[in-house]
Amino acid sequence: MVQLLAADGTRTPHADLDAALAGSGGEDDLASPERLRGYYRDMVMIRGADLEATNLQRQGQLGLWASALGQEAAQIGAGHASREQDYLVPTYREHGIAWARGIEPWRLLESYRGVSHGGWDPNALRTHPYMIVLGSQAPHAVGYAMGLQRDGVVGTGDPETDTAVLALFGDGASSEGEVSESFTFAASFQAPVVFFTQNNQWAISVPTSVQSRVPLAQRSRGWGIPSVRVDGNDVLAVLGAVRTALDAARAGEGPRFIEAVTYRMAAHTTSDDASRYRPSSEEEEWGEKDPILRLRRHLEQLGEIDEEFVARCDEEAHDLAMQLHHHIHGMEDPDPLGMFTHAYAEPHPIVEAEREQYLEYIAQFEDEGGDENADDATPSRDQNAEQDTAEQNGERA
Repeated sequence: MVQLLAADGTRTPHADLDAALAGSGGEDDLASPERLRGYYRDMVMIRGADLEATNLQRQGQLGLWASALGQEAAQIGAGHASREQDYLVPTYREHGIAWARGIEPWRLLESYRGVSHGGWDPNALRTHPYMIVLGSQAPHAVGYAMGLQRDGVVGTGDPETDTAVLALFGDGASSEGEVSESFTFAASFQAPVVFFTQNNQWAISVPTSVQSRVPLAQRSRGWGIPSVRVDGNDVLAVLGAVRTALDAARAGEGPRFIEAVTYRMAAHTTSDDASRYRPSSEEEEWGEKDPILRLRRHLEQLGEIDEEFVARCDEEAHDLAMQLHHHIHGMEDPDPLGMFTHAYAEPHPIVEAEREQYLEYIAQFEDEGGDENADDATPSRDQNAEQDTAEQNGERA
């Protein structure tokens, strides 16, 4: 397993990855002290948003939340390793990827609250909407990569033109048939796609050791797809590995596969109870490998971080969490008719017929009338939210 930063922050040289991180110097130096401080801030910010989202779900403000707690280095590293023109295809836990691509956390909360089907323009931000069905995004990623080949934006030698796809999925999804089929197509057509799996040790309650008798990184080799296994809690190792793989894919050298070994510090989702299947000793062991703490220790060894910077990052993360808290309470329900608007690119007779049926359905409730004071007697969701907030403030006081 490739590692550049040990748990105590010690830096280990690695000729190939160091060269990928150094780039041409200046702006391309991915391991400069300024960049390292930026990665640290990014990880602190996304963890703050993540923890607040979990709190909001517990308060009934989200239908579900899939935490990325502990996986910040794998996601921030992979996100910053990609170039602006690359297309990223995430699953449902890539909050660090979204942050690195400029997607505000409140857009993620909209999806988990059920008021949005995506929340951002995938073409503008070069990032596909979250995918819930395990492995379903892998064929989409390969298809997009094959489209890039046909568009002539692969292997041109122009770094601003050449484009690749980064497909992200978890260790559980790596056992899905769609991933194997995607390996087949990617290898057969030498598609410019990098498969990136975050092995967080548990696919809900099933450990990785049950899913595979060998490291996951070896799976792609049966298709002739080169692979590497990296320490997923080491932001520099992830950066170097993903940048190297994407550069090769853009150059027309075909697909690559990366296994980032990390740990899911929280439960699988807020509907899961990890204590039923995971020993606390394991959580304590991985707690010492915390990716944020690791990078902080490295920056301290370099003399490139101080308590003032750490406190400022923590304060910014707290402010972001409070912004999310207030934003979600102010979210309005979407117009139900919006579900029919973008089902197809062009008007579709079946969709139009279903829209009319829905209009007839809701009209019957308006026709029934009823107690004219019924609306006043039933508290709105906003009123309930205000009451909950007041009660919480009273408890804190």
